[in-house]
Amino acid sequence: MTMNVKLGCGQITWHHHLAPRVTEDEVLADIAGAGYVGAPFGGPKRTAEETREIFDRHGLQPAPGYLWGDYWDLSKRDEQLATAREYARASQALGLTEIYVAAGGFNEPTRSGTTRSKVVAHSGPEDSLTEEQFAVFAETAQLVGEAMLEFGVKACYHNHGGTFIEREDEFEKLLAATDPEVLFIGADTGHLAWAGIDVVEFARRHGDRIKTMHLKDVDAAVQARGAAEGWDYATFEENAIWTEVGNGSVDFGGLFQVLDQHDFDGWLIVETDVTQLPSAAESAKVSRANLRKLGI
Repeated sequence: MTMNVKLGCGQITWHHHLAPRVTEDEVLADIAGAGYVGAPFGGPKRTAEETREIFDRHGLQPAPGYLWGDYWDLSKRDEQLATAREYARASQALGLTEIYVAAGGFNEPTRSGTTRSKVVAHSGPEDSLTEEQFAVFAETAQLVGEAMLEFGVKACYHNHGGTFIEREDEFEKLLAATDPEVLFIGADTGHLAWAGIDVVEFARRHGDRIKTMHLKDVDAAVQARGAAEGWDYATFEENAIWTEVGNGSVDFGGLFQVLDQHDFDGWLIVETDVTQLPSAAESAKVSRANLRKLGI
């Protein structure tokens, strides 16, 4: 493959509510020991110098961070744009040119009377934003992208189960409503698959717009059962929806072929939100070994 990949590992496996408490140094040491070159930075809560200092201790590079917002709420727009600029400024100071941007709304009541976290992987039209809310969302997302580009940072939209941009129709609608040169894609393979989206076909449609990705894997049997039985987010996780990268249903070989065809050049971030293995460190090593077999 000719694509240029920086492979990072997200810290969520160590910090999930089911995981034991560990220090940041312990997490970064595990990530470095598993063979990754970086990990996401935590936003503008530290200076660039402070961030570099802790990452340097472990021979790691800061990777793109993550920002979410209730972008459908017009009353929050000014605050959200100010936050976007803060995150972009912090990214720029670290030499990063992408950041993940996502929706909130896990526990926001929907028109159906439930929340998206309760209907993850089986939501319907009445669980979606209204047309008016969606228009505000798309406009705010576009403005977030413009604000970040002021600092040379690409806002890469990140789909997420249990939010208002989860299903294929929702994600495609947002992408169609925004400028591909302003709002880019930072898709999550696991959340695509959890929503029933073909990861490889999605990449074929949008390969030029994808600038970074989270690499997650899911158990297809768990996904199908949970969608059929109407599980909520927590029940999916309790029933092991997540697997190590390469051990589930996502066709990573096919995905990497498509990214290679589009001359992908950027960060790929491994995440297993909840592992069934004895430790997060072991989980990270299994995913790293599987990716090596695929040439990554």
